[in-house]
Order: sequence, then structure tokens, then C-alpha cells
Amino acid sequence: MRRWLLCLTSGSFLACVPGQTTTKLVPNTEAEPSASAPVVDATPVPAPIQPVLFLDTVRVPAPVTDSVRDEEMLNRLREVTPNTAEGAGAEVDFDINVARYAEHDRVKFYLDFFQGTARERMSVWLNRKPIYEPMIRSALAGRGLPEDLVYLALIESGYSNTAVSRSRAVGMWQFMKGTAKEYGLRVDQWVDERRDPIKATNAAARYLSDLTTRFGGSPYLAAAAYNGGGGRVSRGLRKLGAGADEAYFDEEQPEQELATDPNGDDRFFHLSDSRYLRRETKDYVPKLIAAAMIGKQPEKYGFPSVPPIGPYEVDSVPVTEPTSLEVVAKAGGLPVEAVSALNPHFVRGVTPPTNVSWVRVPVGSGVATTEALAAVPSADRITSFTHVVARRETIRSIAKRYGMTAADLAGFNRLAGNATLKVGSELRVPGTVRLSRFAASDREVAGGGRAGGTHQVRRGETLGAIARRYKVTVNQLLAWNDIGTTSRLRIGQRIRVGPSGESRASDAPAANGAGSHVVRRGETLAGLARRYGVSVSALMTANGLRSARDLRAGRRLTIPS
Repeated sequence: MRRWLLCLTSGSFLACVPGQTTTKLVPNTEAEPSASAPVVDATPVPAPIQPVLFLDTVRVPAPVTDSVRDEEMLNRLREVTPNTAEGAGAEVDFDINVARYAEHDRVKFYLDFFQGTARERMSVWLNRKPIYEPMIRSALAGRGLPEDLVYLALIESGYSNTAVSRSRAVGMWQFMKGTAKEYGLRVDQWVDERRDPIKATNAAARYLSDLTTRFGGSPYLAAAAYNGGGGRVSRGLRKLGAGADEAYFDEEQPEQELATDPNGDDRFFHLSDSRYLRRETKDYVPKLIAAAMIGKQPEKYGFPSVPPIGPYEVDSVPVTEPTSLEVVAKAGGLPVEAVSALNPHFVRGVTPPTNVSWVRVPVGSGVATTEALAAVPSADRITSFTHVVARRETIRSIAKRYGMTAADLAGFNRLAGNATLKVGSELRVPGTVRLSRFAASDREVAGGGRAGGTHQVRRGETLGAIARRYKVTVNQLLAWNDIGTTSRLRIGQRIRVGPSGESRASDAPAANGAGSHVVRRGETLAGLARRYGVSVSALMTANGLRSARDLRAGRRLTIPS
């Protein structure tokens, strides 16, 4: 069997094919290999799920609360207000314009902040950096971007794949769901590729490339737009009358100034002095510059040197049916934590039920894992889990909760069907039950607009969030449930997420995309418009109504598509 070895050298991917000449390649990180046999994936070891485990690399072990401490410090980093402080200048080569701004007050403030308040977390982040740096630099270079934008991932997440911000941005590059999908990342109930270090990095490089082009080649304006949104940055520049770069340089020596700043990065600092950016965005570029200065010369700023990590290869194993990562690990005789750390994008710890999934395992274990996994029957591919018995629970009530029969649950635990359960005791529940519950949840989401569909309200959910989940409007939810905009949702409450199955046939949409409705006493145009998700004006136009007074009980209305 031919194996492909991918090596990381000087920030670039090299393909090393046995018996052939080594050639330089631009990394293709859009998908896993399509070959049937495991292929060496060349993925640097992702930031692990707790506890930390690097298979052949000694790193600083992180406690169980590591990700929480990351987020606490990152939040402080977002909120802290800069002031004037002393700092050091740049003495090494950068491919972003660091020297010009090294003495800026906000840059010096964040140099002090990283060396003081954030020292402990900064040390952790600097130790994570070499794991991803070659891969990130290669992706950036492949898009013609400055490679020192690698430090954006530091100030975004501390190079953590499992980071989640208060605004629900996820992963090393802190993608929001909409932007992630726009750039080709899969985000659903099974897979969240924002957590996949390779695919997320590729998407981030494309996004940064688009923003850099949009803002005339300035990596600093692109970085600001990455944080605060391209629209906000564009509007701010327009309000400032930002046109020619010369407007931001010394009027007496514009040519010399432009030679120092050919991309017009000064436009960012001019904009940051205005009221048109949020405080976090104003400080985003100074944080980037400070992080780059420390990252390039950690010893100068009191941090220990970080030795580079050599090439790290992993095998990709094809999995064709839902399988727990724990089962994959056991099939290959591998540590469960290691396989989980290499596959943070499988958010349920289970591969999805459709298509082929590629599960990453340590290099050299792919063939054995694939062969052993093929012998695992479908019924044993989802690991069982534990249910702790609560007060008043019985075998029958627990079985009903998991969609099982009492006899099946009792038999699985080798108990009599009428056995009395002690509070706090544990029952094992088959893993296939968990899979069926996931599938039922998926069907609920996919079929939310069908007649009679319901949703059980969970803690923290709002009508807006539920409407987005089921791809309907808030007005439709209000109409289907006969509630008002001020109504409070209760945890456990069931609400309709589709039109009632008891509606008259005349209310159903017709084949041509329109439908009809017979007006009942008390109904209004506004209420009917909300019910069918159309505007009042569209409803009036479709039925030749001149005003709301023309609506009469018993009249058949045409519902526009």
C-alpha cells in the first residue's frame, strides 16, 4: 500500500512520495482524503480537549479548568482599557508593519499587559503556538497574506480549538456560525468545523484575503474588519472622508511617508482615534502588534524560549456509519483522550450518520485501526452511557425517557423487570438509544415547518432563537401559538413550530405556491399576515382589498406565495 507522507518544513507543506522527487504543494484543506485506505494527514496536533495529551511532544500540562481560564483572560484582554506605558521596540523582521507602530501608546500598553496581568496565560498560548504555526503560516502564504497574521489566532482564542466566546463565536479563529458557513465550514448538530484546526485555518485565510483586498491591501484594516465587521470599518472610513492614503501622512513629505507605509495601515490608526469603531476593535491591531513582538522574541520580554515542534503526521481512517470516537480508539488500542483531541470537530463524540467521515488517529495506527474497526458490529459502535437514578424513578419511567421498553432496559442491566431502584444507583443505557435521540432531534429541526411540529423550550431560549433554528419567522411562531410578543416562554413548554395539523384543507398551500383561507369571526389582516408569514400589503394586493375594513367573516382570501 502506498502511503503519502506530508512534512512541515519552513512553514510550508511538502509532499514526500516514496521513490519520487519531493515537490512543494499548496495545502488542500477542504476535505479529508478520498482514498479507501488510511492516508497520512500531516495535521499538527490540535489543541486538546481536557485533559491535555500530546502523544510524542512534551508540553506544559494544563489543568481541567484550562479553557475556562483562557476565556477569562481573553475577556479581560477584550475589555481592558489601554493607558500609556513603557515598552520595547521591534528588532526582528516582521511581514506586518510593526516597527512603525511599536511606540504607539496602546501597543506599549498591551506589551505590559501580556508581560504582567496575562503572563501566565500568555505562556500557555506561546507554548501552543508551535503546534499550529507551520500550518497557519503555510495557509496564509498560500493566499499571499503576511504570515505574521498567525498572531491573530493568539489574541482570538489562545490557539484553542474548543474556545467559545460570549457571543457564541467558536474555535481557534472564533468564527460566528453565519460567517463559517459562508466560507464553507460545516456547522450542524454533528460536526462543527470551526473546531477543526486545518479547515478553520483555511477558511480564516480566505476570509482575511477577501478583507485585505476589500481594504486596499492593508492587513491592519483587514484585521479590524475581522474583529468588528467589514461594514463598520467601511462606514467609519467613509465618515472620515478616507480617500487617498496621502490624507493620513505628513503633508510636507508624503512620498517618504508612503514608502514607510505602502499599504496605508495608518488609516487604521486614524480611524481608531475616531468614534466610529468599538473599543475592542480599536485595540485589536495594537494587541496583534504586541503579540507579534513577544511571539517573535519571547526571551526579550521575560518569557522562556519555545522550541519548535517537528513534523507531526496523523492517519485518517474512513468511517462509514455512526461510530463513537471511544470505539475508534479502542479498536486501534489508542488512548481515548488522544483520538478525541485529534477530532474536536465531532461535537457529540460520534461520527455523523451520513456519508464517509474521516477520523484522525496517530500516525502508524491507521491500518490496524481500520481493520479492527471493520469487525465491530453496528450495534456496538456507539458506546453505552450511564443514567443516575433520581428520586421516584423506575425502570419503566427511565426506559420511557430513552424511548426503550422496560424489558429491554432491565435486560441490558441484567435486572428483573420489577426491580426496585435505589436513588443514586447507576443504570447503563445502550449507545444506540443515544443515536436514535440525536436522529430524532435532527428530524425535528429538519421538519420544523411541517404541520403539527412542536418544540420543547429549553433554558435560555427565546422566540428569536427558536425561529432561527426552525427557519421560520417570529411572527409565524406568534400566530401558530396564539401568543403575543410580550409572552414569556417557560422551560419545558411545547410550542408549535409549524402550522397546526388540524387546519382546514382550504388553509393548506396550493401546488402553485399560493393557498387560500376562509376568514373567521375576529380575524384581522395583521393576524393572518403573521400566520402565513406574508406582509399585510401583499395580502391586500392579492385580494383587491383597499383597507382592513373590507375583511369580512366567510370571505375566502388568496394567500400569496
